[in-house]
Amino acid sequence: MEGQAGNTPFVIEAEEADRQRRASGLTIQSFLASLVEPTRALARPPISAFRVGAVGLGPSGCIYRGVNLEFPGLPLHHSVHAEQFLVANAAQRGEKSLTYLAVSAAPCGHCRQFLQELRGSGEVQVLIVDSHAETQALSQFLPHRFGPHDLLEDEFPLMLEPRENGLCFKSHNPLAYFLPSGHLASKSSAYDIASCLTNDSHNNDSKDQNKDSKDGNKDSKEGLPSSLPRRDLVSDCGQFCDGSLDANNIMKHELSADVTSQNGGSVQEDNSFVGDLDAQELIEERKLDSLRVSALRAANSSYAPYSHCPSGLSIFTTEGKIFSGSYLESAAFNPSLSPLQAAIVSFISHGGDHYEDIVHAVLVERDGASVQHAETIRLALDKISPGCSLHIYNDLLP
Repeated sequence: MEGQAGNTPFVIEAEEADRQRRASGLTIQSFLASLVEPTRALARPPISAFRVGAVGLGPSGCIYRGVNLEFPGLPLHHSVHAEQFLVANAAQRGEKSLTYLAVSAAPCGHCRQFLQELRGSGEVQVLIVDSHAETQALSQFLPHRFGPHDLLEDEFPLMLEPRENGLCFKSHNPLAYFLPSGHLASKSSAYDIASCLTNDSHNNDSKDQNKDSKDGNKDSKEGLPSSLPRRDLVSDCGQFCDGSLDANNIMKHELSADVTSQNGGSVQEDNSFVGDLDAQELIEERKLDSLRVSALRAANSSYAPYSHCPSGLSIFTTEGKIFSGSYLESAAFNPSLSPLQAAIVSFISHGGDHYEDIVHAVLVERDGASVQHAETIRLALDKISPGCSLHIYNDLLP
């Protein structure tokens, strides 16, 4: 077992958090401190065996947990620090800032720097839950700090603040078939995702798209349909990064009718398909559609003010769940959180257990960008979940 949240949620909603705190009779700081040890037990540090737990309170009243993650076989910089986990967790739930942070050990320099990307970061109250149990402002931990105030305009939306990067697909990119990571095959398709996003409030640039399909692989599989029926992908991916999208339900309730009427097959309770091969391929293509749109929305929420290279990644599990993560940058570069790391945060915070349950991944990033994640993510997936497919879409506007 890689770790389970069990009855310990990674998010406590505001009303429930207030109820628990009042029942405990503790102050806010003491109540947060009481949650650190059970949070720390959820950490996954197979290399160091040093567990770190972090608990944060947002202005909404919600409480967020974070733990450290380590991945054997990968360089240490692929690790996720507990404070990073907590911030990504809060970002994926729409929290706009943090007011309190309780941690099991003093934040390392990496995390002190990463936290500078929050609005009013110096005023965040940090409680180290040790024998001293002191609460200090984050500014005391990094008094001569370098951060977004050195590089960005004052009104620029910072890490937890809403943003819209305005990305959309020029046209439907070549559709990649599911292969082990390290391999990529594709075929052309006239199925234009940009037109499906026309009415999406998150997209500002979808009215005048190039609808010409492209064939990015000369070895594309032949003998398959060159286009798919138009459908509203946005409705399938209304919640793109909170892990609530159940692709099993999409296929069982939306695809079953199409597949049965067009191909004479049926979708079973275990999500298997009984019918001909073309119908099974239709299911796989629509599954990839949902992943691609989810990754695009994550890229549009990406915080990349220093490189201007937003990206997002979605992962698909054996249970038919989709989880997404947005790239989050730091002014100091190295503490940045990759879209794969952020997607794994979503996976774990929603009860994900074994990394091997991650079977497909879709990355959206700009072609030719100065910062690209594709090759690094491909190598990381080979260690984290061997055999997981990786599909890259970079035909983006603007």
